[in-house]
Amino acid sequence: MAETNLNGGQLTAKQLKLAGIDTIFGVVAGPMIELFAGAVEEGMQVIGCRHEENAAFMASAWGYVKKKPGVVVTGSGPGTTNAVTPMHVATESAMPLLVLGGSVHGSMRGLGGFQECDQVAFARPGCKWAQQVDSTERIPELVYLASGKAVSGRPGAVYLDYPGHLVSNTVPAERVRLREEPARIAPPQADADAIDELAAMISRAERPLVLIGKGAAWADASEPIRALVDRGIPYVSSPMARGTLPDDHPNFVNAARSTALKHADMILMVAGRFNWIFSFGSATRFAPDVKIAQIEIEPEEFYSGAKIDLGISADARDAVKALNAALEDRSLACNGTTWLSDLAEARDKNQASLRTRMESDAVPIDPHRVLSELAQTLPRNASIAVDGETTMGIARQILPSFEPRHRFNSGTTGCMGTGVPYAIGAKLARPDEPSVAVCGDYAFGSAMMDVETAARVGAKVVFVVCNNEGIAGHMLQDHMLPEGSPKIAALLPASYEKIAEMVDGHAERVDQPSEIRPAVERALAAERLAVVHIRMDPKVTRMSGGVYLR
Repeated sequence: MAETNLNGGQLTAKQLKLAGIDTIFGVVAGPMIELFAGAVEEGMQVIGCRHEENAAFMASAWGYVKKKPGVVVTGSGPGTTNAVTPMHVATESAMPLLVLGGSVHGSMRGLGGFQECDQVAFARPGCKWAQQVDSTERIPELVYLASGKAVSGRPGAVYLDYPGHLVSNTVPAERVRLREEPARIAPPQADADAIDELAAMISRAERPLVLIGKGAAWADASEPIRALVDRGIPYVSSPMARGTLPDDHPNFVNAARSTALKHADMILMVAGRFNWIFSFGSATRFAPDVKIAQIEIEPEEFYSGAKIDLGISADARDAVKALNAALEDRSLACNGTTWLSDLAEARDKNQASLRTRMESDAVPIDPHRVLSELAQTLPRNASIAVDGETTMGIARQILPSFEPRHRFNSGTTGCMGTGVPYAIGAKLARPDEPSVAVCGDYAFGSAMMDVETAARVGAKVVFVVCNNEGIAGHMLQDHMLPEGSPKIAALLPASYEKIAEMVDGHAERVDQPSEIRPAVERALAAERLAVVHIRMDPKVTRMSGGVYLR
């Protein structure tokens, strides 16, 4: 029998399917039951999570990998406010997230309805765009608008609010107007004169440096950037841009980052921002005579803490491709200098300074040894989500990535609790590739119950718990709190591996350095969810050995 009426949930699901969405995340709650039911009817994978925050982080990672809006469905009141932090994180970290939040029925508004709050007001500061559904008939159009805004320009979060009565209301099938995706959207192209000026800047520079932001990974700019740096130019990647070019490329100099920034006479930022990750573009961190150019899809980013000499508003892939063409008949002054080899030498020296700790046989285990063993064990195509103060800091020094949009961490906002859900979202987006969460014990514990979600939906993630018994190990206790303070930053040395046993997963506990690699190899080969719990020395921080490479 042909459908005669469609409710708001069914309309939403049909429109999402037209946008290429085959997976949604959320916590099943009113008034959005019809939407979950509609998604099931459309054959979508529905991931029911333990908490809305984790659901939204999973959706963000899924969307970032797939280059589509990651969709999370939340219930009213606290169900939606639980997604406010992920909205903020997604927007600041340029990850596409579409939050569909149910809210109080219209007839109850202003009367103290169940879970009533102004959800659009809560969402708006963390979003690119926030809107409320005003009729069931308009739902397809509003979902179409929201989906497009999440991925256009610089990606981010959008919020669409669903008053409960408009979810359950129906529309006759003959009045439904679903919106098809545009056949083609051409990316913004760089001005030819600006590209020629940029080529001249690079060719004259004796000490050029390329900075790669994660927008380059989003723009699929790996190949043209590789062609650019292969001309003899060193490069530094932002944390989540790691893997846009493989970290074992000979021109990768993150381990000599401070030296590179301080001495470069020309810097090209590709699809990244001069925020705290790149020292705000502060003149004190750069050479006095440095010339700075920036390729960025959002022109507002040319107004920052950095003194920009040339800003080019364009798609990163196409702009760098045009730059390579403009450089074709030019010689580069840097090829007659020792700039690249000097940075490579500084990089190798800095990395060597960590060698003793990376090879340490100390018990409890030095975290540098943990990350070193992981670096030698994880497959090149692994999605890696890193979370936790000490763990993430040392991972930036030691743990490489080799493919674009395969590295996840706390991002621009520095938000803890992302590692577990990001790894699950990435695994669901790339089910045939390994996904590994490398988390401190505090970071793992903040989202730990969604290990059950991963097991339930068949996301065979490997969770590596780097247990230093608290936030930043004992650094806070020993150096920053008054003597004799209660151990407010410390945690119990819990047996985290046992949560895998709870869901019939693979469980490993590691107390000796020599056990790390075999345990991780078994976890990767287990063909089921796995938790590897590694007991680390809580006294060792990322600044150990006098080296801190950001």
